[in-house]
Amino acid sequence: MIPSQQYRFLRQSARDGLSIKHDSSRWAKLHLDPWLLSFLLLNAALGLMVVYSATSEDSSMVIRQAISFGVGFVLMFICAQVPPKVYQAASPYFYAFGIFMLLLVFVIGERRLGATRWITLPGVGSMQPSEVMKFAMPLMMAWYFARKPFPPKFLDIVGSLVILGVPFVLVALQPDLNIGLIIPGIFVLFLSGMSWRLILGAMGALAVVAPLLWMFLLQEYQKKRILTLFDPESDALGAGWNIIQSKIAIGSGGMTGKGYSQGTQSHLGYLPEHHTDFIMSTYAEEFGFIGVFLLFSLFMAIIIRCLMIGLNSFHNFGRLYAGATGLTFFFFVFLNSGMVSGILPVTGDPLPLMSYGGTAVIAMLAGMGIVMSIHTHR
Repeated sequence: MIPSQQYRFLRQSARDGLSIKHDSSRWAKLHLDPWLLSFLLLNAALGLMVVYSATSEDSSMVIRQAISFGVGFVLMFICAQVPPKVYQAASPYFYAFGIFMLLLVFVIGERRLGATRWITLPGVGSMQPSEVMKFAMPLMMAWYFARKPFPPKFLDIVGSLVILGVPFVLVALQPDLNIGLIIPGIFVLFLSGMSWRLILGAMGALAVVAPLLWMFLLQEYQKKRILTLFDPESDALGAGWNIIQSKIAIGSGGMTGKGYSQGTQSHLGYLPEHHTDFIMSTYAEEFGFIGVFLLFSLFMAIIIRCLMIGLNSFHNFGRLYAGATGLTFFFFVFLNSGMVSGILPVTGDPLPLMSYGGTAVIAMLAGMGIVMSIHTHR
């Protein structure tokens, strides 16, 4: 390459580098991560499409879900503008507000399906306060451990278990044994450097007290769900109906699926809760193995991006919160997928950003906004 050509090549390379830096600075000024935002938008579009099919093309429900996504993305953008140190300082107040909302359930809560879990607020509508606590729990736990030495001492772990235990007991009294409520906090505890000796000890202790939990804590319908998991045909027209129909829907999808809005199990009413808890079964029936593989790839991209942001964070609060958010997203994907495929008990936890329901969508996107704030505020 002659000198004049080298000069032009270097000058063009410098311009390209400045252009790339300028483009990235635009996203930095908006405090948004383009990769995570793209993945979430794709997930939202796919979720609305499946809800439209699962609700038998009920446009009113799709509009309500689209409004929830709109509110969630606006809240995500607002949350991304706030520096992480503000969230760290406000975490105890978020936690206290979540506890207040859980207590409010016992005063003005609505009883549905045998449990009092929902409240109706003027101008807001029906909401489930436990979803608010899923948003506040990892913030509180990250705030708690960010102020402690790593790895945490035994007394610090005991204090964190108290933070986890208070909302768990309040939700269990509804009654709703919602383990998904404390999972974000447990992931923060794990990421804080808790020794494997304590982790294995806790698992052993849980195995010891499991019979007591079975006898005194679990409700009859919850025991029946667990027993039905091992032999759904024992009550094929009762407790085992959901799992059996879900397996039929997933299996009938085959490799490529029956086609969009062509699922028979969901559209003919055999599959219950096909737009909420069992929306994965509806999706698998219509899009088949290939569609499920692409959806899981999208989920994995979201999870990996959250973990990368956590690894690149310069402060413990950001590392703990972003990492726990990614692992929590994975947990709910695994829990819902295992539930509909018959390898885990039916728990009623939604598929993130896919199942119909506004509170869960808004809380998840708000949490993703905090992750973006951790990434862009250095």
